[in-house]
Amino acid sequence: MTASTLSPTADLTAEQQAVTGRAAQAIAQYADECEATQDVTGGAAEALRRSGYARLTLPAAEGGLGASLTQFAAAQATLGEAGAGLALILAMHGHIVGAAFGGRTLPDELLNALADASLAGKLLNALASEPELGSPSRGGLPRTAATSDPAGGWQISGRKTWATGARALDFALVNAATPDGQVGRFLVDLKGAGVTIEPTWTGALALRGSGSHDVVFDGAAARLHAPPSSGHPASAAWFWTAIAATYLGVGFAALHALTAYAHQRTPTALGAPIATLPRVQENIGRIAADLHAARAFLHAATQQWDAQPDGAAVPLIGAAKAYATNAAVSATDLAVRTAGGAALTPALPLERLLRDARAGLTHPPSDEAAYTAYGLSLLGS
Repeated sequence: MTASTLSPTADLTAEQQAVTGRAAQAIAQYADECEATQDVTGGAAEALRRSGYARLTLPAAEGGLGASLTQFAAAQATLGEAGAGLALILAMHGHIVGAAFGGRTLPDELLNALADASLAGKLLNALASEPELGSPSRGGLPRTAATSDPAGGWQISGRKTWATGARALDFALVNAATPDGQVGRFLVDLKGAGVTIEPTWTGALALRGSGSHDVVFDGAAARLHAPPSSGHPASAAWFWTAIAATYLGVGFAALHALTAYAHQRTPTALGAPIATLPRVQENIGRIAADLHAARAFLHAATQQWDAQPDGAAVPLIGAAKAYATNAAVSATDLAVRTAGGAALTPALPLERLLRDARAGLTHPPSDEAAYTAYGLSLLGS
C-alpha cells in the first residue's frame, strides 16, 4: 500500500474532479506567493474564481455540481493538501452553500443570491467573530449593528475578525444585531461602499496565505437578510466537515513531503537514502496509519449524514473533526521530527505544514465538546 492509496477524489464525478483539479492547481500555483505576501493576491483570487469550484456544493437543480457531504469532504482534502490557506477560502464558500440549500436555512431570496454568486464563480464567507465577542459558537450578542434605512434596506456598521480570504471575497453573510436585540444575517457586497479591509493577519502563526484580516463596516448596504440562525444541524455538519477534510489534507501533504525527502536524503555516513532506516520507516508507517484512520472515520461520518441528514449524525461528524485535526497535528509534528533540521528551513514545506495544521485545533467544536457530544450520543443521553 502506498501513501496515495485511497484517493480522496475516488467518489467524485468527472465534473466534480475537474473543478477540484483546477482549484488544487490554482492553490499550488499561488500558495507560495500568498504566503510570502501574507495575503491573498489578486491573481490567486481570480484563479480560485475561474476554477469553477464555487459550484461544487450548489444543487444540480440550481445549475451546480450537487456534491454530497462525502464528495465535498473528498474534494476539500485534495485542496488542503495543495495548500491550507487558500483551500480554506473555498471550504468556507462550499460549506455555506451546501448547508444553506441542504437545510433550507436561508429565505428563498438569499438562496437565489447564493446560487447566482456560485454560478458566476463569486466567493463568499460568513463573518460572525468579533474582537470582544470572539467566536459566536459560545453565544453572545455582536457589537456589529444593523439599522434600517429610508429605502427599506439595511445598513451595517461594526468590525468582524478572522475573515478568511477577506480580499478574495465578493460577498459576506454578516451577523449583526438588530434594534430589537435579535441577531440577523445580512448579505453584504464586500466590494461596495462602506467596507474596509484592515490587514490584521500579517505575522500570523499559521495560514498566512489565507489573508484572514478584519473587515470593518461603516454604513455598508445590505439588500437581503435572514432571521437569526435556526440551529439546523446542516450548518454544523457542513462546517465541521469542511474543517476536518481541509486539515486532513495538510496531514497528507506532510506524509508525502516526508516520503519524498526520505528517498532523496542520502547522508555521506549512511551511504544510502534515509528511507532505508527502520526508524524512518516506522514513523512514516505511523503517520500514514493515523491519517488513513482519520479519513475512514470522516468518510463514515459523512456517509451517515448523506444517508439520513439529521441531527443524529452531527456528533459523529464533530468527533471526526476532532480526530482529523489532531491527526494532522500529529502527522506534521512527527514528520518534522523525522526529517530533522532540514524541516525547519524553507527547503522543505514541513515547517509551514506544521504551523498550518495547528490552526485546525482552533476551529469549533473543541476536542472536549466534540468527544463529549459523541459520547453522550452513544450513551443515549
